[in-house]
Amino acid sequence: MTTENMQHLEAIQDIRNMMKKSTRFLSLSGFSGIFAGIYALIGGAVAHIYINSIYGTIRGNRNLDCAENIPSRNEIYLNFILIAAVVLFFSIITAYFFSNKKAKKLGQSLFDHTAIRVLVNLCIPLAAGGIFCLALLYQGGIYYIAPAMLLFYGVSLLNASKYTYDDIRYFGICEIILGLICAFDLGNGLLYWVIGFGILHIVYGTAMWFKYDRKN
Repeated sequence: MTTENMQHLEAIQDIRNMMKKSTRFLSLSGFSGIFAGIYALIGGAVAHIYINSIYGTIRGNRNLDCAENIPSRNEIYLNFILIAAVVLFFSIITAYFFSNKKAKKLGQSLFDHTAIRVLVNLCIPLAAGGIFCLALLYQGGIYYIAPAMLLFYGVSLLNASKYTYDDIRYFGICEIILGLICAFDLGNGLLYWVIGFGILHIVYGTAMWFKYDRKN
């Protein structure tokens, strides 16, 4: 291959890299995924302790023939929503912090047109999933909430992957598969929730850091 042909190939490669950067949001940080997973593990542990405390109270009150200390269904639901909301809040704050830091290192703006595309494609299925989960809660289908959250989150990632790293697509597929498995094993919903939002996030974030972030 001649020197001229090599130069043409390098030029084409540079153009492809420029086009990829202009159409893909590349400021996602692996650390944000790792911390989101850690927050989910902590939230899952708190939920597990809370569930065990409820069962302990129920067993104790059965012996005493008294139900005064047993929390109401609405109180239990509100506490679960509070735990999930705290996990989501800290995950968003951490994602913003690390992604903004990475964007500055890359000399890019965090909220450019590609970031907006990612957010729109991510948030539409997430919003639909959130409303659907509230409907399940309203109808008393609490056992279906965990698989629904995993499924809608997976669809959101799959939808947003068109405008960011291709790895997000495989992450979304894993969440969808886990949600489908959970739908056939409703009694272990919290376990699948922890695996999907905790362990998978940590695995994904670690892989992203080694693949994309470490060299920066």
